Amino acid sequence: MGSHPANLFLRFILEIIALISIGIWGWKQTDNWYRFILAIGIPILLAIIWGTFAVPNDPSRSGSAPIVTNGLIRLVIEVSFFTFAIWTLKDLGWTKSSLIMIIVVIFHYIVSYDRVLWLISK
Repeated sequence: MGSHPANLFLRFILEIIALISIGIWGWKQTDNWYRFILAIGIPILLAIIWGTFAVPNDPSRSGSAPIVTNGLIRLVIEVSFFTFAIWTLKDLGWTKSSLIMIIVVIFHYIVSYDRVLWLISK
């Protein structure tokens, strides 16, 4: 179920929401020009990490792995990414949004149990 198109779409939406949330959080951290670096730089850096560190032949991705990573490390990267996004929502004071996101992320990983088990075995 982890590579089902509906679940892949859900994960894509979660990734986009996470990047936007992190960007908004970065923007609100300061009132000077650093806000541009935080609002744009942090999401870009995290997107690069997300896209670069991969497990070869991951059925939920393109299959390519620019930097080969074992499955457990990839899972830690993903969970850390979503956890940081949820924390940024909470830090912004958007408690309901953070709760909704954590529920949807947990749902995504429950539905993706086959991929999670595959990642742990790699």
